[in-house]
Amino acid sequence: MSTQGIVELTDVHVVHKARSGGLFTRDRVYALTGADLTVHPGETIGVVGESGCGKSTLARVLVGLQRPAAGTVAFEGRDVWSMSGAARREAIGSSIGMVFQDPSTALNRRLPVRRILRDPLDVQRAGTPAEREERVRELIDLVGLPASAADRLPAQLSGGQRQRVAIARALALRPRLLVADEPTSALDVSVRAQILNLLQDLKERFGLAMVFVSHDIQTVRRMSDRVVTMYLGRIVEQAPAGAVPGAARHPYTRALFSATPGLLSPIDPIPLTGPVPSATRPPSGCPFRTRCWKADETCAAEMPAPEENAGGFFRCHHPVLAGATDRELITQTQENS
Repeated sequence: MSTQGIVELTDVHVVHKARSGGLFTRDRVYALTGADLTVHPGETIGVVGESGCGKSTLARVLVGLQRPAAGTVAFEGRDVWSMSGAARREAIGSSIGMVFQDPSTALNRRLPVRRILRDPLDVQRAGTPAEREERVRELIDLVGLPASAADRLPAQLSGGQRQRVAIARALALRPRLLVADEPTSALDVSVRAQILNLLQDLKERFGLAMVFVSHDIQTVRRMSDRVVTMYLGRIVEQAPAGAVPGAARHPYTRALFSATPGLLSPIDPIPLTGPVPSATRPPSGCPFRTRCWKADETCAAEMPAPEENAGGFFRCHHPVLAGATDRELITQTQENS
């Protein structure tokens, strides 16, 4: 695997302002804190975590839609936010595509599919007008839509067909990286597998790198080379997909995966107690300490430094022992409750 990443995040922070109780009062929402991540050519990174943990913010940072408050976002070694706006749009727009969660809102409902797919080609002036029209036809066929779909409006398509259009638009400029933010969560169960298979086929066919954000943990593990676990805006663990969950060292990663049903085993979740912290007032030290059965004074005093493990890293002062079973961890939580 190349050491040069397509996109590399270094100590990236994103802070939003949100209204609180008063009309003129705004809280700071710490959406992303100290994020380090490199996306290599051809790999798939799965991003997991509970709602509000910063997964979508991370995705938006990767595609240049969200400017960080601090830290560096580098595209092929160049600082994205030191570029001019035109240079940034040209570099990222032609090399990174994004598939959003809900195709109903992601597509312009007033434009036919042909116009939706041609827009990125027109903006980047990719080829001659005739070549752009040919590319639109290629894209429609590529994602398994009938040729007649070109003249339809998004409202005339099914949810699965609209997501196929969104995928085709993301691929219009032949990107090297595809970022998919919960691409199946708004779809019927019956078509989710079709969209996932399409994404996997396209990745393999074109050698794409992919960042796949999802609540579906089993799907993430199946599709990914590497799994990133996020909690309260922080990346707390990265591990090869084959090492998750058994070789994962962070207690939260183990708890998250234990609560996911498998095909051969019933759910036996590791219980988490204690208050769920707010992103406006994150706890000191380790953000997971308010719910962790292993937390102590050290966890409250400082954020754990990253430690290497199984080709990845984790941030925890008291990591899970390698090889520990979920049942052993459940027993530990009961003993410490």
